Amino acid sequence: MDLLQLANKNVVVMGVANERSIAWGAAKRLLEVGARVIFTYRKERSLGKIEKLLADYPDHPTAIIQCDVNDDASIQQAFEEIGTKFGQIDGIVHSVAFAHAEDLRNRFVETTRDGYAFAQDTSAYSLVAVANAAKPYLTNEASIVTMSYLGAERVLDGYNVMGVAKAALEASMRYLAADLGKEGVRVNAISAGAIRTLAAKGVPSFNQILNKIEETAPLKRNTNQDEVADMTVVMLSRLSRGVTGETIYVDSGYNIMG
Repeated sequence: MDLLQLANKNVVVMGVANERSIAWGAAKRLLEVGARVIFTYRKERSLGKIEKLLADYPDHPTAIIQCDVNDDASIQQAFEEIGTKFGQIDGIVHSVAFAHAEDLRNRFVETTRDGYAFAQDTSAYSLVAVANAAKPYLTNEASIVTMSYLGAERVLDGYNVMGVAKAALEASMRYLAADLGKEGVRVNAISAGAIRTLAAKGVPSFNQILNKIEETAPLKRNTNQDEVADMTVVMLSRLSRGVTGETIYVDSGYNIMG
């Protein structure tokens, strides 16, 4: 019995930067369970990396579409193209976040106005814009999953403006869940533990964070791409059909510790 029921479903995956990306981990799992994965990319270098990754999946149904999440026209065009080509969208994985390096290195009090606005626009508002553009094509059982981090609710050294952006992302997720629930669409966030992604390189204290999690978390280890991918697939599937507006932690239990 196929409990996931994701075979032949159309799932949009946003935010694949390389093989270490959380988004790529989710995409691999989706391909393995038979979903049609529609990748979006912002710049040409990302397109090349996605194409290279997909070379190992020649027999799987995929598509790659350009989408700049900082540009409303680009978002609208991307989802109109997806809607025209595939008719409907059954799920979205939103794994998009970015802040300027100087706004991570400096003290939070020194965050620039432009840096603050850019982090919010890219990391939080993009979820709202994507949900709105996708809305005409979402099925009445569609699921949207976004990626957050513990810095949304705790002050974590070196996370700074990104923590504030993730807090806004989680709040946006809840309001979207309330808005779209009447149409049967679910919206949830996964708060993943520290994973060595491209984005993690921008956090000055990342290695210290990894060590602290190993010492403190109930499972005495860090999580990994595969564990986050598995939970993402569950949240996209009918197994989680009664869950919306929630932040699900996949962090070896670190979030429960004082």
